Amino acid sequence: ACFRLLCSLLLPALFLSGILCICLVVLLWGVRLWIQRKKQLSSAGRDGKRPLLVAFFHPYCNAGGGGERVLWCAIRTLQKKYRNVTCVVYTGDRDATGEEIVEGAFRRFNIKLIHPVKFVFLEKRFLVEASLYPHFTLLGQSLGSVFLGWEALLKCVPDIYIDSMGYAFTIPLFKYLGGCRVGCYVHYPTISTDMLSVVRNQDTRFNNAAFITSSPLFSKFKLAYYYFFAFMYGLVGSCSDVVMVNSSWTLNHILSLWRAGACTSVVYPPCDVQTFLDIPLEVEKTTSEYSIVSVSQFRPEKDHPLQIRAFAKLLKEKRVGQQPSLKLILIGGCRNQQDEERVNNLRRLCEELGVSDDVVFRINIPFEELKRHLAEATIGLHTMWNEHFGIGVVECMAAGTVILAHNSGGPKLDIVVAHEGRVTGFLAEDEDSYAETMAYIFSLPPEKRLEIRENARRSVLRFSDRHFEDTFLLSVEPLFK
Repeated sequence: ACFRLLCSLLLPALFLSGILCICLVVLLWGVRLWIQRKKQLSSAGRDGKRPLLVAFFHPYCNAGGGGERVLWCAIRTLQKKYRNVTCVVYTGDRDATGEEIVEGAFRRFNIKLIHPVKFVFLEKRFLVEASLYPHFTLLGQSLGSVFLGWEALLKCVPDIYIDSMGYAFTIPLFKYLGGCRVGCYVHYPTISTDMLSVVRNQDTRFNNAAFITSSPLFSKFKLAYYYFFAFMYGLVGSCSDVVMVNSSWTLNHILSLWRAGACTSVVYPPCDVQTFLDIPLEVEKTTSEYSIVSVSQFRPEKDHPLQIRAFAKLLKEKRVGQQPSLKLILIGGCRNQQDEERVNNLRRLCEELGVSDDVVFRINIPFEELKRHLAEATIGLHTMWNEHFGIGVVECMAAGTVILAHNSGGPKLDIVVAHEGRVTGFLAEDEDSYAETMAYIFSLPPEKRLEIRENARRSVLRFSDRHFEDTFLLSVEPLFK
C-alpha cells in the first residue's frame, strides 16, 4: 500500500517536472531565436556588410582604474588589427557622454582610439552595487549582473562578447541566449581559495565581519555559502571560449575554480611603461622633503588605513629634528559617494594620528599631474593584500620610485621579483614591517637607491602596451575564426 501511495505521488511529480523542463527549454530556445532574429535585422554598414560587433561588458568604464586601462588598450588593439570591427561598450556611466568618456580615457591613460566606439548606456547598474546587498553580497551582485546583462543583450546583440570587468554570470547569457562567441578578461576572481581559507580560519577582514568570525555556527554557514558560490562561479566561468587572466596569482585561482586550462592564458595588463621611462633617472639631489606616493583607487581592499598607520609610525620613530621631512601623497580615483565617504574617513584617521599636515590626498587627477608626483617621489607605496596584479606598482617602478608593496598576490609572484639576480624593490605585510622597510629605504645611500630604481625600470618592460597587444591578440584569435 505504501509503495502504491509513493508511486501515485512520485510519478505525477516526475511527469510534471519533465513537462516544466521541456517548457523551460522551449521558452529559452524561443528567446534565443527571437534574439537572433533581432540581430539579423540590425543595420548593415556603408558597404552593405554588417560590421562584426565586439562588445565589452564594463559597467564602470569611466572609473579611471587599471581595469579601465585594459579596456581602452584592448579596444585600440582590436581597431588596429581588424578593419571590419565595431567595438561596443556596455556601460552604466549615464552621467557622461560617449565623447566625454573617450576624452577621459585619453586624459587619464594617454590612450587615443583609432575609430569611434559605440556606447550602450545601461539603466540598471545599481543592481551590481555592493551597497544594495549588505548580506550575501557576492550572490546579490552576481544575480544583479545577470539582469544587467539581460538589459545589455536586449539593447545590442553582439557577435563577440567580452566580459572585461569580472561579471562571469553574464557569460552563459550571451553564449546560450545571445548566440555569441564569448571571452573574458579576469582581473580578480569573484571568489578565491584565499577567501575560503579566511572564513575557514575565522580571520576578521573587511569582507569577513567580526560577528561571523566570533561564531562557529555563522562561520560554518558562511563557508557552506562560499562553497556553493564557488561551485556556481566555476560553472558559469567554464562556459567561456577564451579566458584571459592578468597574473600568475589569478591564473592559479581560475584554473582551480573554472577548470578551463585549454583556453586560459596569462595576459599581463598594459602599463604605460613608456611614458614613465621618459622621467630621467639620476642620483637624488639634496632636498628638504622626501615624498612617498601611493597610486590606487579608494576602495576598501586597497587598505589605505594601513598606509597611513605605517606612515604615522615611521614619523613617530623618526629622530626629532632629523632632516629631511616626509610627505605621504595618496593618489586615486573616486567612483561614487561610498568612495568619497571612504576618503573622508581616511582624513579623519590622519587627524586622529596627528599626521594631517603630512598627508596629501589627490583625487581623480590628470595623467600629467600623476606623472609629476611619481617623478618627484622616493618611495612608491602599495598595501593591498593579494592584489591580483598591481598596475600602480608597475607604474611606480617604471617612474623610478623605490617600490614597497604587499608580500602577496601579483606584486610578490610577478612584479617585485629579482631581475637578472638583482633587487627591484621591497615587500612588507603589516604596519611594523612597512614602517621599518620605509625607514630602511630612506637610510640607504642615494647611489644604492638609484641602483634599485634602475633594476626595477629594466624589469618592467615585460608589462608594456606592446607586450599586452601581442598577447591579447594571440588569446582572442579563436573568437575571430
